[in-house]
Amino acid sequence: MAAELSAHDLIAKHRPTLDQALEAIRTRAYWSPHPEHPKAYGENGSLGMAEGKAAFDALLGTRLDLDQPGTDDWVGGETSPYGIELGVTYPHADIDTLLPAMKAGQRAWRDAGAQARAVVCLEILKRISDRTHEFAHAVMHTSGQAFMMAFQAGGPHAQDRGLEAVAYAYAEQVRTPDEAEWTKPQGKRDPLKLDKRFKAVPRGIALVIGCNTFPTWNGYPGLFASLATGNAVLVKPHPRGVLPLALTVQVAREVLAETGFDPNLVALAAERPGEGIAKTLATRPEIRIIDYTGSTSFGDWLEANARQAQVYTEKAGVNTVLVESTDNYKGMLSNLAFSLSLYSGQMCTTPQNLLIPRDGITTDEGAKSYDEVVTDLARSVGGLLGDDARANALLGAIVNPDVKARLEAAAGLGEVALASREIVNPEFPDAVVRTPVIVKLDGAKPDDEAAYMSECFGPVSFAVAVDSATDGVELLRRTIADKGAMTVGAYTTSDEVAGAVEEVCLDECAQLSLNLTGGVYVNQTAAFSDFHGSGGNPAANAALCDAAFVANRFRMVEIRSEA
Repeated sequence: MAAELSAHDLIAKHRPTLDQALEAIRTRAYWSPHPEHPKAYGENGSLGMAEGKAAFDALLGTRLDLDQPGTDDWVGGETSPYGIELGVTYPHADIDTLLPAMKAGQRAWRDAGAQARAVVCLEILKRISDRTHEFAHAVMHTSGQAFMMAFQAGGPHAQDRGLEAVAYAYAEQVRTPDEAEWTKPQGKRDPLKLDKRFKAVPRGIALVIGCNTFPTWNGYPGLFASLATGNAVLVKPHPRGVLPLALTVQVAREVLAETGFDPNLVALAAERPGEGIAKTLATRPEIRIIDYTGSTSFGDWLEANARQAQVYTEKAGVNTVLVESTDNYKGMLSNLAFSLSLYSGQMCTTPQNLLIPRDGITTDEGAKSYDEVVTDLARSVGGLLGDDARANALLGAIVNPDVKARLEAAAGLGEVALASREIVNPEFPDAVVRTPVIVKLDGAKPDDEAAYMSECFGPVSFAVAVDSATDGVELLRRTIADKGAMTVGAYTTSDEVAGAVEEVCLDECAQLSLNLTGGVYVNQTAAFSDFHGSGGNPAANAALCDAAFVANRFRMVEIRSEA
């Protein structure tokens, strides 16, 4: 296959970005090569707002032909949470034909070396970045995210996470030198001498099982970590969120072909309605790596049954915030209100349980009772979402009927401090838009415990009354240990309470945010600096992104000979 792009050209183009990414993960400082503002696009080959929307519109009702081997049918059926029938169809693969074709290109990809693989991945990310506006609409109309969130989280933030994975993968592969001369003294005898060569060898074909809510943000780390370490990658999107990942596969195949590699190193596995191919794929002997984001039940199934594969899962947890005291009461309420509202709470990092002492808390505005704190928080959420235009921009749309059903059922679990209300989206009148519900529960009542100790994914939060800060800390510990947590938050002016919460999070391995009152929220993480999940509690067995996330996707093979 003739290469239109040489590795030399790509190294010159992308090596500075790779070096900056390596420095960023070393220092943990803020850095991103991908602009967050929509107006930053439209020059130097990137699509602007109008061009991106036009490109998305042109996809509707079309067949997305990826020129994959083994295509035996065309499947589709996505409906936007905003009420639009996408009408895009995708290749359905005969797996017995596709998997051998994917494996065929791995030798050349392996032999290309870590740097060449890294810069090819960076070229893929650059081309995706140039189409950020188009991808944003694809994410919006499969996930239900509002446009600005789909643009940022589905675009630059997802691209950052992909680049971060490439940087970690490169660092781990080059930790071992390519060659070494080994000499062992033997006293009066001649020394023993060996020439040694070391090569990073991929595990095999990696499977990415996509999620509906964040198809790119959650999909890119595993995809690029596996690709950068020499593995072929089969992408199995969620049936309601195919388009963003199908476009990703399309771009990856184009770049691989232009750089002289086999485009079948990246392929799509779309499925017929109700086909449920994830279990079949996950247990195929050719699949050696699996990345999964979704329900605990299927994540547990993968960990138990996909024994031939290295499995990375991000599952469900019960995210908790302890509210003990604050020196910025208005800032705390504002910060929590935004965290509870963003994308209708449909984030794996959204707080669910707010643990508040029943005797109240101390604040810069004086003592506040439990009831006052809950009432004030409800008022803050109501004020944030009081304007329907702003509410639509923050909430997006409910992604599926299950979330709507959980929201409606939550009101019957306890005293409702803030009722959910329906909002009309004038641009998309068929969208299901709901504000969050806040329900009061008692941490001492077993019946209430059944509610707050279960994940209720969506715009539902529980204000749980606890006997004291000490009891809150112990409930926090039990929640993380039993149910897991992607995020933990705490508000306290007490060094003793802060220390106790920190010890719980260190013991139970959970990421902690303390006293957030400004423009950073507990449910947001920044690539290159923050770790998403820890891999150390039941919510996830991996973190995005650390060395452990990439190092077991390849093995080092040594070849030694007499010098």
